[in-house]
Amino acid sequence: MPASRSVVIGVDSSTQSTKAVAVDADTGALLAVGRAPHTVTGAAGARESDPGEWWTALVTAVRSAVRDAGVPAASVTGIAVAGQQHGLVTLGAGGRPLRPALLWNDTRSAPQAAALAARLGGPEAWPARTGSVPVASMTAAKWQWLREHEPERADAVTGVRLPHDHLTERLSGAAVTDPGDASGTCWYGTATGAYDPEVLDLIGLDPALLPALAPTGATRVGTLAPAAAEALGLPRTVAVAAGTGDNMAAAVGLGLGGAGLLDHPVVSLGTSGTVFAATRARPAAPGLAGFAATDGTYLPLGCTLNCTLAVDRFAALLGLDREDAVPGGEGGVVVLPYLDGERTPDLPHAAGLVTGLRHGTDPRAVLGAAYEGAVHTVLRALDELLAACGLDPAAPDVRDRPLRLIGGGARGRVWTDTVRRLSGRPLVVPAAGELVALGAAALAAGAVTGSDPVALAAAWGTGDGRVLPPLPRDGEAWDRIAGVLTAATPTLLS
Repeated sequence: MPASRSVVIGVDSSTQSTKAVAVDADTGALLAVGRAPHTVTGAAGARESDPGEWWTALVTAVRSAVRDAGVPAASVTGIAVAGQQHGLVTLGAGGRPLRPALLWNDTRSAPQAAALAARLGGPEAWPARTGSVPVASMTAAKWQWLREHEPERADAVTGVRLPHDHLTERLSGAAVTDPGDASGTCWYGTATGAYDPEVLDLIGLDPALLPALAPTGATRVGTLAPAAAEALGLPRTVAVAAGTGDNMAAAVGLGLGGAGLLDHPVVSLGTSGTVFAATRARPAAPGLAGFAATDGTYLPLGCTLNCTLAVDRFAALLGLDREDAVPGGEGGVVVLPYLDGERTPDLPHAAGLVTGLRHGTDPRAVLGAAYEGAVHTVLRALDELLAACGLDPAAPDVRDRPLRLIGGGARGRVWTDTVRRLSGRPLVVPAAGELVALGAAALAAGAVTGSDPVALAAAWGTGDGRVLPPLPRDGEAWDRIAGVLTAATPTLLS
């Protein structure tokens, strides 16, 4: 490829790993993917990672992508980071992290979240203000946990960042975030487009510790800082975009704009399960994360904590391959796979529940029931999202709309079959496998050219894929799981 061609780098810094894609900015062609793992530590609800390891992984993944793409470093013109949402990165002297980051799935802050939710008008008032009710995953609750459990460290903080903010600052030297990722903190007002001073005062967080707010994730915030350019082996002229959160970047990668509620709501099956839709409306519902999108519109989202990782754990416990599952209804088994507590429904202290076991129960049916429990939780969140956007989830014209299925689970036969069977809906499975990183690449291209990154991704065709017809809806399995959840919720809350 001639050096005059423009190559952009999109980085997906997720919970478990970093992926970096090298993309031809003109055609959207995926030239190469670099990968590097992360380490997550903690027990009894704790989930932490070293932000320094994220940076090392980013450098490794970007260098690998550029090398494997076979392009000269001079052809790279832009870079953007999409990061796991909600994580709390606390900086001290010299901009170095004071402690490991508290991750989105760290549930120790559940008491602090409940206390915050009761303030400022209570749970019903928060969505209209910040888009979301404080729960354990939200950054504001994590900051409160730090203040209460590690006050000396909290007092020493010189900067508070989200994961993608921290990496963008390492790249460019600019302390900046975007509306999309900021909307996952519960201290950003989606109604005002600014930090909420009353919330900051409530949690004792000085706004001077926070990054500046860029208008969009494609905003050019600078070029590579000298140390970053040297570490990456790239020119200092590479433009750095503000970047965004991983869910917002996935929406960009799918080419989803804010013209209205999607004909294809998105279901993402990863470590967590998420459902989201791009809309110009700003729905506000207590059970929903009313996020901002990175393009100035909105991205209402429902999230579950237990998805592919929880099901894989059941497979390991049973000594089965993840594809060995059969439907749990064959043995009447129900599994609520809440191994890390749960966010939707809000059961932060819950543990996994298995019921309906008999001497003759097939272990494959137990695994199948784990899939069903995880998918039921995700689809239940989807119904809540649709209702918040003014649609009746049970209406035929809504029930028949295809779902866009993304994430690692979208590559698994049992996952796709279970979603089709419990939803009764057709699926569109995009061919592109790195939608978060591709969305970040579109943000990088937008920072270079000034173009709309959603339009760029749509032109690249990154959201295109195969269509899977619906399977007959298994209402019996749905009702069986719903009945167990209703009966078990009082116990799971304790």
